[in-house]
Amino acid sequence: MDEKLERLLNKIKELEHELREELDQRQDAFFYRIDRNKVRFEQEVKLRHRRLIKRVHRYLLDAPLLNILTVPLIWGCLPPALLIDLVATIFQAICFPVYGIPKVKRRRHIVFDHHSLAYLNLIEKINCTYCSYFNGLVSYLREIASRTEQYWCPIKHARRTSSIHSRYRYFFDYGDGEGYRARIEEVRRAFSDLKEEE
Repeated sequence: MDEKLERLLNKIKELEHELREELDQRQDAFFYRIDRNKVRFEQEVKLRHRRLIKRVHRYLLDAPLLNILTVPLIWGCLPPALLIDLVATIFQAICFPVYGIPKVKRRRHIVFDHHSLAYLNLIEKINCTYCSYFNGLVSYLREIASRTEQYWCPIKHARRTSSIHSRYRYFFDYGDGEGYRARIEEVRRAFSDLKEEE
């Protein structure tokens, strides 16, 4: 990979690290801490949050009718999502060891913690769980797909994509046939950075 691209990708990684650190500092600002993967708020904050809760009946009365009418459609998306989650999990469980690809840790992508927020009512907590699942699932699937792509077809696109996934930095430039043929096996095995993260 050329030096400028490598520098930019490293800068992105540094900024992501800085963002994570900034988010970690928010724990102090909002008086919570993570203890054995559980969110713990200070007692005074919990009481303040409980005073902010919008009761379920008020929440439903204030909801726009069209929002309520779309609920079956929203929840109708759940069965196919559960199926693709299962298929992707089975796929990587069987195929990744064969290919020598480190498995994606599902729990790093699908995170449920909004239920700890005392200012959310039951419906809001259910909604948050749904969104956390779907966004986490998309992240999980993308990581599985990016590692699979790195093994089978690590070639950058000629046209611009909307975003760049985590493995793209290892891909060959579009049109670099010589590099592809000379180094494909090396790139297929370039997962040492993941072992450091896990």
